[in-house]
Amino acid sequence: MEEVAAAATIDATIVIPTLNGEPYLGAILDALKAQDFTGEYEVLVIDSGSSDGTMDIVRARPWVRLHEIPNEEFGHGTTRNLGARLARGRMIAYLTQDAVPSNAQWLTEITAPLDPQGLDAVAVMGKQIPRRQCFPLLKYEIFGVFARFGSDLGTTVFSRGEGERTPQQLYELSFYSDVNSATRRDFLLNVIPYQDLPYSEDFAFGRDVIEAGYRKAYAPQACVEHSNDMTLREYGKRIFDETISRRRVGHDVRKIGRGRQVLYTGYGVLRDSARILRDRDYSIRRKLYWLVVNPAFHAVKWQSYYRSLRTGLDDHAAIEAGSLEREKLRSVRRDVA
Repeated sequence: MEEVAAAATIDATIVIPTLNGEPYLGAILDALKAQDFTGEYEVLVIDSGSSDGTMDIVRARPWVRLHEIPNEEFGHGTTRNLGARLARGRMIAYLTQDAVPSNAQWLTEITAPLDPQGLDAVAVMGKQIPRRQCFPLLKYEIFGVFARFGSDLGTTVFSRGEGERTPQQLYELSFYSDVNSATRRDFLLNVIPYQDLPYSEDFAFGRDVIEAGYRKAYAPQACVEHSNDMTLREYGKRIFDETISRRRVGHDVRKIGRGRQVLYTGYGVLRDSARILRDRDYSIRRKLYWLVVNPAFHAVKWQSYYRSLRTGLDDHAAIEAGSLEREKLRSVRRDVA
């Protein structure tokens, strides 16, 4: 049964979907409690069946609203749409359960570009910085991705503009991550909602916003600490999920053969090895460790990418076997049973 939309009576709602979010949730909620925001805001946690200490963390903070749903009702897009219906804020900021705001101005910065009298964006993406323990390949990718969107000194606005765009240009304009994001509640409820997708719902939302002629923004001062804690095996499955999802939402994914797979792997290993040697975050001992281990992440990345390109989008058995999202879902439902 669909929830009836609440009335928007305050300035902002921060929505956090959770499922076994114990490792970082306490730090996130404490950072949100300390926000220096001139308006009125609330924090809404939507939990889909946690079996760890997530519920204890939330209930120890009575100022946090908690809404529980059965795990089978969770969807990356549908649960965020549910958050919009439940929210009392006119603006909605989204965080994942492992994205920790880096400063007390985070909420101000992530919502400022939504002002119709200002930049008039309808969707805002904040910056992400990787955790210190993040493996180098992912660490350097995160830095590289967000460096493309503009200087840290000011907000960058993206719109389709006039004329035709190539598929690659549209992809770059549409890139969006709801790990750390914000939108207007009425826009999400009445204009463009999140699509009900198993993955890449954020990219699809960003694309829908751009193609419909609206403006989205990158706000680098709205910064969070975030990088996925993954084993080598999990990382390979994550790459498989991401590539399959990009194909499903219509992105023109570059095809590669075995030769390019090997070439990209070798290039990535050499590039990262040079970066590791210069990286002041790592001790000598840690540098030696990553020089040995990081190449395996490159190998599994391009192997998974190669395999995902050759998996039919209607081959449900192969997608089920290769998907990290599906594996996690099966694990949670076994725990519930």
